[in-house]
Amino acid sequence: MRELFPLNSLAGFGHDPLRPEFESPPFEHVRADTRANLRKLVRLQCPRLPGVYGMLDPRGRLVYVGKAKVLRARLLSYFLKAARQQKAGRIIDQARTIVWEPGPCEFAALIRELELIRRWRPGYNVQGQPGRERQVYICLGRKPAPYVYATREPKGNEVACVGPIKGANMAREAARRLNDLFHLRDCAQHQAMHFAEQSELFPILRTAGCLRYELGTCLGPCAAFTTRSTYSRHVRAVKDFLEGRDISILHRLESQMHGASERQQFEQAAALRDKMAPIQWLRERLVGLDEARQRHSFIYPVASADKATMWYLIRQGRVCAAVPEPLNATSRTKADESVRQVFAGRAAWHGIVPSQFVDHVLLVAGWFRRRPDEAKRVLTIEKALAICGLSSDPAPLARSA
Repeated sequence: MRELFPLNSLAGFGHDPLRPEFESPPFEHVRADTRANLRKLVRLQCPRLPGVYGMLDPRGRLVYVGKAKVLRARLLSYFLKAARQQKAGRIIDQARTIVWEPGPCEFAALIRELELIRRWRPGYNVQGQPGRERQVYICLGRKPAPYVYATREPKGNEVACVGPIKGANMAREAARRLNDLFHLRDCAQHQAMHFAEQSELFPILRTAGCLRYELGTCLGPCAAFTTRSTYSRHVRAVKDFLEGRDISILHRLESQMHGASERQQFEQAAALRDKMAPIQWLRERLVGLDEARQRHSFIYPVASADKATMWYLIRQGRVCAAVPEPLNATSRTKADESVRQVFAGRAAWHGIVPSQFVDHVLLVAGWFRRRPDEAKRVLTIEKALAICGLSSDPAPLARSA
């Protein structure tokens, strides 16, 4: 297909998941062969409303998607002299058509922008592009002697699995350091394991498959140097660390590093620092993602440009639905049904966030982190159902969120 957006059939960006299925998002566009004429049309036709916009090249291909608090002001900024030597200038040089879709508020535009980037994958967009940054999961598994490893595709039978996180190389280094600190193996899966309690008719004197046992960074399950129960105890310790129940290993490393520095043993302090850095990096990212998921389950009321208020239903950091604020019997029924549908039942994500939703969850968390006043305005599930006035027992829904 020569054109992603054939101009003679351009109908819009496509369905907006936060709008009813039967409702088509508003959509407008202007086209001109010169920058001056394009700017003139934007000044005449573009509204002073929040929303998303796109730039189309001469062949009708979508090359960039953006969002704006005020569409007219944002699009006119592309024509300023200061933007000509920057990315904005390169984008507008290619543009022959500018399209826009007004939205109810800046928050809705932010969510819509990410959804459109993932759907259309415009060439000039970097943030939000699927596959642009490799995301990996940190897993603990692979019997009979589990160990820590990084993978893009968990199989579901792991002892523990956390993530995903961006930064594959650093994640693999963190996995290697964790195996060293907790004395787990990291050899190839085809390496045979022999635990000390395994009886043999003709005992064989075995040697470790690598130097890690001699270096004190592996229990040596390949050569019967440890029992299955001892190895399992170390596996449980790593699992507790990955899931945030016991991070004392970081405190011990930090204490040892400061002690070595005070004794002026700077090489040892540097070695301890190098051990700790990838693990600290991993922990910070896991905590950030987990907090973003756990802390953001509520209803977010936002006044739209036409003064009407929308309720955005957010569960585990994901905007799942949007409904009008309940002001009459019909809207109360609709809001009550939507809240029940989004928040009822077991949580969708247990332990990990699906990779396709990571950017969405972090985007929502960043919005409320930068706007603490907005975070104070959110409604709990109990409060939302009480406003709807149709539920006598909202507690089960609140506990499930």
